Amino acid sequence: MQISVIGLGKLGAPLAAVLADKGHIVIGADLNERFVAAINEGCAPVDEPGLQECIDRAGGRLRATMDVEEATLESDITFLIVPTPSTASGVFTNRYVLSAVEEIGRALQRKDGYHLVVVTSTVMPGSTGGEIREALERSSKRTLGDTLGLCYNPEFIALGSVIANMLRPDFVLIGESDTRAGDLLEAIHHSACENAPPVRRMNFVNAELCKISVNTFVTTKISYANMLAEICERLPDADVDVVSAAIGSDSRIGTKYLRGATGYGGPCFPRDNVAFTALAKQVGAPADIAEATDRINRHQIKRLSGIVMRQAAKPARIGILGLSYKPDTAVIEESQGVMLAKALLDAGYEVVAHDPMAGAAVAAVLPAVTVAESAEACVAAADVVVLTTAWEEYRSLPVTAFARPNGDRIGVVDCWRLLDGERYGAVADLVHPGYGASTAPSGLAQALAG
Repeated sequence: MQISVIGLGKLGAPLAAVLADKGHIVIGADLNERFVAAINEGCAPVDEPGLQECIDRAGGRLRATMDVEEATLESDITFLIVPTPSTASGVFTNRYVLSAVEEIGRALQRKDGYHLVVVTSTVMPGSTGGEIREALERSSKRTLGDTLGLCYNPEFIALGSVIANMLRPDFVLIGESDTRAGDLLEAIHHSACENAPPVRRMNFVNAELCKISVNTFVTTKISYANMLAEICERLPDADVDVVSAAIGSDSRIGTKYLRGATGYGGPCFPRDNVAFTALAKQVGAPADIAEATDRINRHQIKRLSGIVMRQAAKPARIGILGLSYKPDTAVIEESQGVMLAKALLDAGYEVVAHDPMAGAAVAAVLPAVTVAESAEACVAAADVVVLTTAWEEYRSLPVTAFARPNGDRIGVVDCWRLLDGERYGAVADLVHPGYGASTAPSGLAQALAG
């Protein structure tokens, strides 16, 4: 199949590469000259595990251009994956989608035969069947039907695992203009997926609502786990990991994302939850759960910084291990580590930090943070260390990195319980948030109770 992908950023480049790797002829388009040049040179334009390998396997089936018209004319299906930024009210704006749709439509005036346009960018309910459809029909001088199809087909992915998520999704969501459009898009997914995911096909507005509902439900689960963790911290002998593992055994609940640790972040979860609330307000419906989820999530930095501040008097130096919003990505958007660093700086502390990928990004936005060259160097320079991102390499930090020559004990707040309490507690005052005072590993336990 001849496919075009408009937008070659963090999601578009992996989508183009996966489709080409699976045998389709793919032409990508982007206004970013560097992205286009990278694709044409056979290089990954963004950092994402597995992306370069997909591009290597795709070979001559993948190329790129800065001309949306060219990409449209050389394809039968166009995937549109451009930014939809949030407005001040929390809803997503379609201005980039509409601009691209206008270009696609003008190109279709010069093309015969059937063409399917697939909106992959996350949009507000009512967008695809409303102003997007209107712009496409107006600019192409066609109506949906015999020669034009339109689908809404968002991806459910996380940066750092985009390729894996695209190849083995939990399910495929399709909002379709008609059966022909949905059948064609479903066939593309069957050709690309390495599992056999269920395909949920529906009208546009249901699909749009499903997308933000999934992410909002997941954020609710994360905030519930963090709420539970804080309760456990205030109950002697309580252990959030024991409790969450037990309740997650219930098939109605499940263990995925049910782990009290840090708040959620990244480019999707926070804004989708806010957008869901904004949508509810627009239609006059209550969104109490979504609002509480957001409020609990924003509380997590206050909770975590409070633990640190009760242990370290200013101007102590706090070490933060983990600045990306999750492992295996350099993205720091809504990162708990970055927000903690800012809160501590504002409170008068010094901050030294480390991240395997995100150090340069943080140095650019928070120059007051000293970015250490290694995790060991960060630990060595700190009075109290906080593990905020569950990078696997932090789990294997040597115990000796936390030992002090004069016998003093460094404080360690391990949000993700990466460090074994018995081993590391021998040289450090180790706290595992979510544990009650008498079950916390060692001397920092009283910081949890406040």
